[in-house]
Parts: sequence; C-alpha cells; structure tokens
Amino acid sequence: MAAKVVCFGEIMLRLSTPGYQRFVQAQSFDVTYGGGEANVAVSLANFGLDAYFVTKVPNNPIGQSAVNHLRRFGVNTSYIARGGNRLGIYFLETGASQRPSKVVYDRAHSAIAEARPEDFNWPEILAGARWFHFTGITPALSDNVAEITLAAARTAKELGLTVSCDLNYRKNLWTPEKANQVMSRLMEYVDVCIANEEDAEKVFGIKAAGSDVIKGALSDAGYRDVARQLVERFGFKYVAITLRESYSASDNGWSALLYDGKEFYKSRKYDIRIVDRVGGGDSFGGGLIYSLLTGKGPEEAINFAVAASCLKHTIPGDFNMVTVDEVETLVKGDGSGRVQR
Repeated sequence: MAAKVVCFGEIMLRLSTPGYQRFVQAQSFDVTYGGGEANVAVSLANFGLDAYFVTKVPNNPIGQSAVNHLRRFGVNTSYIARGGNRLGIYFLETGASQRPSKVVYDRAHSAIAEARPEDFNWPEILAGARWFHFTGITPALSDNVAEITLAAARTAKELGLTVSCDLNYRKNLWTPEKANQVMSRLMEYVDVCIANEEDAEKVFGIKAAGSDVIKGALSDAGYRDVARQLVERFGFKYVAITLRESYSASDNGWSALLYDGKEFYKSRKYDIRIVDRVGGGDSFGGGLIYSLLTGKGPEEAINFAVAASCLKHTIPGDFNMVTVDEVETLVKGDGSGRVQR
C-alpha cells in the first residue's frame, strides 16, 4: 500500500499571458491552477504515493474547478473544506533572456486565508499518514491560518509523522519580523527543512560566516555554513538547500545540497533552458519527500530531487507531470533530450 502524505496550503487560479507576451500586450490568459503544497501533492501522486491535499476553497464553480484539476492527477481531495467567498488568483508574465518573469497576486480574503480551526479535523485527516508537508507561504496568509498550521504540525508530530517545511519567504505576505516569530514556533515540529540562503536570512537572520559571496551567490562553504546553522538552531534531521544560478530568465544552473547533521551531500548540477520555472522549488520538495519516504539514502535522494525539479522547468504550468522512471533516467545520465521511440 502506498504511503499516505498530507500537504496543507493554498491553491490558486493561475492566469498566464500566452507565450512570452507582456501583461500590457495580452488579450487573453491561459488558465490553470497551482500553489506550493498543491504542486508537491501532484508530484507525489505522479510518483505513486497516496497524496492528500488539504485547503479551503469557495463553494462555487471556480473552487470546484481547482479541486477537479487536482483530481486529474490522482490527488485525494477528501478533506478540502468548502466555504468563503473567493479563490486566490495570481497572474504570470513569463520572461525571457534578460527580461525577468513577473507575478501579480490577487489573493486577499481568499477562502483559505479566512479559514477557521474547526474547518479541519487534524487527527482524522492525518490518521494513517507517514508525512505532513507545508510551506512558509501558508502561515503567512493570516493569523488564523498560522494557528491552523501550528495545530496541524503539532498533531502530525504527536502521531509520529515526519514533518517537512519549505521556508518559501514571501515579502508581499509578511515582514521578516513576523515571519521569524511565526516560523520559529513551527520549526519545533519540523524534521526536514527546505530552504535557500535568502529564506534563511529573511526568516531567521541566518547568514554565512565571513565573506562567502562569489559572483552574487554564496560559495559552497557558505551554503554549508547556512545549513549547519539551521540544524544547530532547530535540530532538523535534514536541511536541503537549493542552489539556483540565474544566468538569465531563460537559462539557469540548478543543483542542491543536503545536510543530515553530520555529512553534506551535493547533487549533480544541471544547466537548464527554462520553459516555466514556477513550481521548480515545489517539484524539488516533492522529489525529496518521495526519495526519503521510499528509503533512498541522502546522496541518492538529493540527486533524485534535483533531477525531478530539472524536468519540471521544461513543463508549462505549476505541476510536475513526470514519472519516477523519467526522473531516474535523467539521474542515470540520459539528459540528451533525444526523441524516445
């Protein structure tokens, strides 16, 4: 029987300009749905796990469309609460070359942001699960949702689940001071932390010791220092740090580092031509959760997670629509892109 994993967060309506058009050019938008934890749930369902996504959506056709979109990929939506007035929206303008992508949010007063603790029976939702995942975006939505997330993480820990969190700091949702206050409480229950150097600094004030910046990014020693400080402060079992080298909006270097409190494991680095980078970090999280849940060792796990995310960058939309076999083929070195017949 496949392992049950529960992800909690917001799913939004995504409206993207066609191709590489700018907002001011567009006369239509492409429609899909996505959100940090929802993206992870889809990855896990595609990898064969029993993935549940928990949120609150309005009881109207737009809310139902978001639920249907998750169901298409095998995500269990049994515990999604209904109510509230609206589904959050985000608008995406895809960049190219030296022009960066732009995102505009319209998510205030969404159904999940105005959710109440009684909307979610966590002992029932988490029963029989092995893993619980959330991101730093979710508790940032409102004080109510921060308390709901805390209750979920606490219940997960009491039930013996592994708990993971992608820090995902969003400056448009809260200040570093508020993030530090709320996330520090949540970290008490977290086993696996996913971050980058900016998240660690903005949320917890953790910076690499000394001058470790090379060409606008930390040196390898700098990243290791940040991971070490996170483990020392919060006692995480694992810290994973994603390493993105942004050559342009179209071309990035992509790799990651995993620290288990004793050893560091560095993944292979991929140079990727980007089709859609939204959801890239979430696909990494999904790959890491799958790997650790299925018994892969740290080195194998970090390489699987990075390869899964590498493939996501080539797929339009928020969701990573790849299989375990496709990821493992890339891990083994077949990244030629040749037609498979």
